[in-house]
Amino acid sequence: MLPAPRRRLGAAFLRLAVATRTMAGAPTVSLPELRSLLASGQARLIDVRSREEAAAGTIPGALNIPVSELESALQMEPAAFQALYSAEKPKLEEENLIFFCQMGRRGLQATQLAQGLGYTGARNFAGAYREWSQKEG
Repeated sequence: MLPAPRRRLGAAFLRLAVATRTMAGAPTVSLPELRSLLASGQARLIDVRSREEAAAGTIPGALNIPVSELESALQMEPAAFQALYSAEKPKLEEENLIFFCQMGRRGLQATQLAQGLGYTGARNFAGAYREWSQKEG
């Protein structure tokens, strides 16, 4: 009789592990994973907080596009995006396109928006700038 409960427990544990990797259906990235991706140059960070919030401190290398501008920004022609943000527009198939805000909610919203526009590698740094600043700052 023990093997059956173990199998159920294993399946439940697996579902829990998968659930913690997604936040309300959006893929997430943890701080250790983010550190690793940044160190290897494999992450593209977008800070979706206001310009004022980002000016007060952000994760090094992040591009600031306030969440209120994100939809139009991701739909721009590449040249217009480059002119406005002084950065190359992310490609739809770009892996590890990571969004973050202060606490996690706007980052989640941005990730879901990007996914809806076809950005398959969009992910949310669920710990947000709050966790980064506490542990890295």
